[in-house]
Amino acid sequence: MARTVEVESKYSDAVINISLDTLAKQKQALVFCNTRRGAESQAERIAQKVKMQSAELLNVAERGLKTLPSPTKQCKRLALCLKKGIAFHHAGLHGKQRELIETKFREGTIKVICSTPTLAMGLDLPAFRVIIRDLKRFSGGRGMTDIPVLEYHQMAGRAGRPGMEEFGEAIILAETKDQKEARTEQYVRGEPEEIFSKLAVEPVLRTYVLSLIASDFVATYDGLYKFFGKTFYAKQYGDIRKLHAILDAMVAKLEEWEFLAGSETHGDFVAANAIRNGKLAATLLGRRVAELYLDPYTAHFLITCLQRATEKSMQDFAIVHMLSSCLEMRPLLRPRVKELDELLERTNKYLSGLLAPEPVQYSEEYEEFLKTLKTAIFFQDWISEVQEDVLLEKLGIAPGEVRSKLERADWLMYATEELARILNYQMFRSPLAKMRMRLKHGAKEELLPLLRLKGIGRVRARKLFNARIKSLEDVKKADLSTLAALVGKSPALSIKKQVGQDLRREKVQVKTGKRKGQKSMQDY
Repeated sequence: MARTVEVESKYSDAVINISLDTLAKQKQALVFCNTRRGAESQAERIAQKVKMQSAELLNVAERGLKTLPSPTKQCKRLALCLKKGIAFHHAGLHGKQRELIETKFREGTIKVICSTPTLAMGLDLPAFRVIIRDLKRFSGGRGMTDIPVLEYHQMAGRAGRPGMEEFGEAIILAETKDQKEARTEQYVRGEPEEIFSKLAVEPVLRTYVLSLIASDFVATYDGLYKFFGKTFYAKQYGDIRKLHAILDAMVAKLEEWEFLAGSETHGDFVAANAIRNGKLAATLLGRRVAELYLDPYTAHFLITCLQRATEKSMQDFAIVHMLSSCLEMRPLLRPRVKELDELLERTNKYLSGLLAPEPVQYSEEYEEFLKTLKTAIFFQDWISEVQEDVLLEKLGIAPGEVRSKLERADWLMYATEELARILNYQMFRSPLAKMRMRLKHGAKEELLPLLRLKGIGRVRARKLFNARIKSLEDVKKADLSTLAALVGKSPALSIKKQVGQDLRREKVQVKTGKRKGQKSMQDY
């Protein structure tokens, strides 16, 4: 129901005026912006006009700032907003920061969140007011385009808290009367777009085809046809004969990649499209690919890289570039024009040894290849112990993106190890296992022995290594007080226990005045 609300126009920014009016009513608001940068700057502009502050908000701000061992500029910007009860929220934030913001908003401590549309999907986070600032979004080669009506409904649906308020307000902005009428007609009264089945996307379809066969849920062509014939995809597609041809082609491709055994009848192997009632069975390799939830295309790509590799070519950059070339690693880091010369200068020495070869320069694939190079540089910097604030400044990758990329990399590295095991590429299993551990901790290879210890991450491991404690044997030989001075009292006792020396806490004594500027344990 459309209604008119009077809001004091104290500032030229309508979002600030509406947000301040919301605060004056002691209510909460969600502001949806079309970019991360827009969400951050909008939150900062609102926070600058807010005077409220409390001990609780200062505590929330401190927690947001100290999520990472070395706070980034983004962390500092967020903390300044949180002090005023305002926050920004997007995928670039660390998971703990997003969780903190969501929890404190539900509790009522944070009053306004400026967010990208991702917050509208899948999170139970209602507010009295929803302000949809941007109704357009950049869409590749098409420039700025209108957001879908369905997306507007998703965002507007956050307005109103069931059981707490009788109604909520969803607000879109218009500068003129004509624009107001046009936007009301398009979004408020507009019909949502049709929903399309995700099975129409090839990676999803081939993944499901393999998993259905590998799990023995279907074992024949007829079984495969019947299963997909009952899906929303089939109803939407309409042409069942053409759908069967798509499934046939998919099966043929899976057979070519050796994830499915050849179609069988009376003990003879025939082409997949030669019969309609042939049996379908996954190979050992195909079953493992399905169990790993890998897109068969990615699995085939990884296997091709392993087949192309030699012990000499299995180098750090070649491995991380292989990961960066997987579909699952998208969206990739996009190099800016001013970065291209530096990007190529840094990677030229690796190009001849890549497991995923360089495409022809100036071809359609080359632009995507440049993105894989920048993403690989991020991984290389991470395992070289570059701090997250430097990664954000240098490569433009935020802490939330770092975590997301590392989680996918860990999954893909494990999958690659498994493929190497099944294919009996024993010579690659050690470098792959080392790389997986290095990606997990963000550390150089020399720290791996110390990273086996529980409670020792790359920062503590580096402190120990620099103090010439480089192995588990060195940990065993080291004086307990020396370890405590380097990593702390409790971690020192823990790692001593892990190497078979269960010592008492009373034995930890750090000498006072050991060197200028060093504090003793008594100072704490």
